[in-house]
Amino acid sequence: MTQLSTSPIEPAAESSLATVGSAGASGFDLLVARVAPFITDVEFLTLAMTHRSFCAENPGRGSNERLEFLGDSVLGLVVTDELYRRFPELPEGDLARIRSDVVSSVALAPLAREIGLGEALFLGKGEDNSGGRLKPSLLADALEALIGAIYLSSGTEVATEFVRTITAGSVEEVSQRSAYGDAKNRLQELGVKRGLPRLDYLVKELGPDHKKRFVATVTFESLEGRGEGQSKKEAERQAALAVLALLTDPSA
Repeated sequence: MTQLSTSPIEPAAESSLATVGSAGASGFDLLVARVAPFITDVEFLTLAMTHRSFCAENPGRGSNERLEFLGDSVLGLVVTDELYRRFPELPEGDLARIRSDVVSSVALAPLAREIGLGEALFLGKGEDNSGGRLKPSLLADALEALIGAIYLSSGTEVATEFVRTITAGSVEEVSQRSAYGDAKNRLQELGVKRGLPRLDYLVKELGPDHKKRFVATVTFESLEGRGEGQSKKEAERQAALAVLALLTDPSA
């Protein structure tokens, strides 16, 4: 997998990718070097880093908002494809929740900081002085704009590789949360580690046949989990999740 570069710009690259503008100039030079494996078009990269506040003070310059719109879609598609292929056992609801967490501003802002987007942004003086380079929403928007720029400049395959490179850690971290995946297997694995026998779920059926509900309970050491669902499987999963939640609660 291609890695983001942290090496300084070589003289040849610097002459072909000249810095435009003054705001964020030195940071922009560093960004050029870091993303060189993915994008070499300075015009697209400059546009991706141009915030609307800079445009207001520099008439004639375009902002990164359209690239952000495009990059948001590319990001969502690549992450969705990755999750679909990587976790064939997860239901649609879990996949959607993981994707939502991975592409959220909360998750994207730290990634943008790691790449150095804050220092590379072209901001208006007011936005810059008010700490715009540190704002999570602004950083997340800039990262989406960068993805859009890479997509237009270098194509689908390169954009896909970039998104997978920067989101790999987030996908791994989010998918490991106990709220996702096969909760019964995770709880059983914990039981094996603690020397417990195979866990048994007590399931009861409630309601008429046309509107049946299932209630499941499971005991793990001194903890008891209870779950409900429209199927036996879902009720057992909810019961396992209830125990996993108790195990991660310090006050339990």
